[in-house]
Amino acid sequence: MLARRWFSLRKTHPLLMRMLTSTNDSSHPVPDMHEVRNRLRTIVGASINWSDHVQAMNERKALHTLLAKNQADLPPRKMRDSYIEVILPLGSQPEIREKYLNANNTVRFGRILEDLDSLGVLICYTHTKHEAVQRSPLSIVTALVDKIGLWKKVIYPDCDIKFTGNVSWVGRTSMEVKMHMLQLQNGVYCPVLDATFVMVARDPENKRPAFVNPLIPEGPEEEKIFKEGELNKIRRTDFSKASLLKMAPTAEERTIVHDMFLNTLDSRTVSFRSRVLPPNSMWMEDAKLKGLEICHPQERNIFNRIFGGFLMRKAYELGWATACSYGSSRPYVVAVDDIMFQKPVEIGSLLFFSSQVCYTEDNFIQVRVHSEVYHSNTRQHHTTNVFHFTFTSENQIPKIIPKTYGESMLYLDGKRHFDSATKAPTA
Repeated sequence: MLARRWFSLRKTHPLLMRMLTSTNDSSHPVPDMHEVRNRLRTIVGASINWSDHVQAMNERKALHTLLAKNQADLPPRKMRDSYIEVILPLGSQPEIREKYLNANNTVRFGRILEDLDSLGVLICYTHTKHEAVQRSPLSIVTALVDKIGLWKKVIYPDCDIKFTGNVSWVGRTSMEVKMHMLQLQNGVYCPVLDATFVMVARDPENKRPAFVNPLIPEGPEEEKIFKEGELNKIRRTDFSKASLLKMAPTAEERTIVHDMFLNTLDSRTVSFRSRVLPPNSMWMEDAKLKGLEICHPQERNIFNRIFGGFLMRKAYELGWATACSYGSSRPYVVAVDDIMFQKPVEIGSLLFFSSQVCYTEDNFIQVRVHSEVYHSNTRQHHTTNVFHFTFTSENQIPKIIPKTYGESMLYLDGKRHFDSATKAPTA
């Protein structure tokens, strides 16, 4: 089953990567993640100090005149135009290592999520760059983490990491970005993970959608990747339409839920209410953790809201702790699937995280993390994100058992995300 996950991932497109790399200007040094964030601040004119953020955002209002009134007014781009390579020098610069180090002497995956988020935004700004304009009128933000699949269980803290990526599909106001992470081992960069993000472009005040440059694929390899982007959009739409918050479970799913219900009935009584936990199992209500973050200015993004990468890191770490507690051993992340950014998180918010084991299969643990902000003046809670993480444990784990109908829907939703994250790609 483990092999099914790590070796069924669609391989990166080596021919395309060689083509894009060969067209890059090798005379320029490869930037690191610090340079990535500095470039983003320059592109949008972000304030360095929190005290200056109001002035910086007011200055961006004047950029409205630079927005295109139609996508046809923008010059088309090619995939190689947005291609970027970035180095994370964990091996060659030991002084930055501690930020990425965990207690198991491996790399903190939450930090990698932060770096992927920053890189994805820079790739999109590179795609939409206007040479004659220093500051971009676009506010580009992460809308969705479609999928992250890992090739390796362990990311080493003392070997350099390389990130590569480019825009792979473009709509009218949205862009799909494919990124790859590789780590230097014995003089060769070996694949570690593949990631697909979806970014959206908005106006300078981040209020309305804005047009982005169209993308023209070159050759059959790029046409295939572009077509995959179209299919990904259709798949996401179909998945959303079939959501258990909108539609009833399928006949097969209803059978699964009913079989679990029958398996937990107390055979000594004739009662629907008398439930017995099967051996090597755990009630779903006993497999959850919660957390709280006070959102300080330190964690703001270039638009003075809470950085999406920070949200992913905190959600992942709570999800990891939940899987660790549930499996009584160190879990390893296998996949990240379908993270939707529904609402921005403002500075000063009280941010609540709720993590729940919602599905198990063999040694795999599917964890759902829900985040919401609390508005003290109205006493209302609003969902900002839902995160889905797939972990594997080296030890045998108990089977998760739902007790209520609502928990049964969480179980089925977790199964859907698990199947989506682990199924082998079709030919």
